[in-house]
Amino acid sequence: MTDTPHPRVFSGIQPTGDLHLGNYLGAIMNWVKMQETHECIFCIVDMHAITMKHDPKSLARATRELTAGLIASGVDPDKAILFHQSAVPMHGQLTWILDCVARIGWLDRMTQFKDKSGADKEGASAGLYVYPVLMAADILGYKATHVPVGEDQKQHLELARDIAEKFNRDFGVDLFPIPEPFIQGAATRVMSLRDGTAKMSKSDPSEMSRINMLDDGDTIMRKFKKAKTDADALPSEVAGLAARPEAANLVNIHAALSGQTAADVLREFGGQGFGVFKPALGELAVEKLAPIAERFRELKGDKKTLDGILHRGAQQANAIAEPILQEAKRAVGFLKG
Repeated sequence: MTDTPHPRVFSGIQPTGDLHLGNYLGAIMNWVKMQETHECIFCIVDMHAITMKHDPKSLARATRELTAGLIASGVDPDKAILFHQSAVPMHGQLTWILDCVARIGWLDRMTQFKDKSGADKEGASAGLYVYPVLMAADILGYKATHVPVGEDQKQHLELARDIAEKFNRDFGVDLFPIPEPFIQGAATRVMSLRDGTAKMSKSDPSEMSRINMLDDGDTIMRKFKKAKTDADALPSEVAGLAARPEAANLVNIHAALSGQTAADVLREFGGQGFGVFKPALGELAVEKLAPIAERFRELKGDKKTLDGILHRGAQQANAIAEPILQEAKRAVGFLKG
């Protein structure tokens, strides 16, 4: 097994629309921190994006805009590898090998396929069904040791671990390390501003449900002030948020933006009403997001620069992935070269 000099992190994000606060707090802000302490490979997973019906022109535009958003948010292509998935051949080739290692019973247990296919399971793409195997290839193809995962991806990481163990065992090799979850901080799962039990999402028809990264200051303030809450004051301890999903969501957002814990936030605002807390949260969000939005607007139209960054990142990613792919091919008996 090729040793890595220090922990290697792989993480991916789909180019499926405008970035919002959930993307930033749930993934991107942690990416910015991780690139300082780990060897990081950050991937715009455009191959995952075509498992559902999509518009090709929109996908290309969204890939570039996501690249701009990531850089504006602090992801540094000189500190981390940043590329788009389809530019590195390993992802598709290793997926087929791992498809032949994964078991149908394992895939049948994946709840996200059931959620995304809904009542039309027979009409869903085969790609959506084997999506978790592609995710395993994304991770294992770089011998990543750590993967940041939210609640909705834990099952997929477990599958990647199972596939790595079975591959190593079946072929008598010590090729793939068993990837570990990377534990993240507050607000890893940011919820809708209209429903504290639903994840903040680009697909929600209500613009008031999310803070978009390009929202101006007035819009951000208005959305937080109109966010759904209850009539009670904020509690002084985290336990008091247990049955209050909307309150918990706003407190967690404040904690993540301010670099504090939820307990720290409640020590400051406990006993106060949302008439005080919401404007304070809005001001904090505007302060943090305004510089990002400004840089985002500067970058998003610079196709040459963005394509250059993605091309360089793909070359760097391929330099790591290609030898690992060749090791996997040799392990299963494919002739080399």
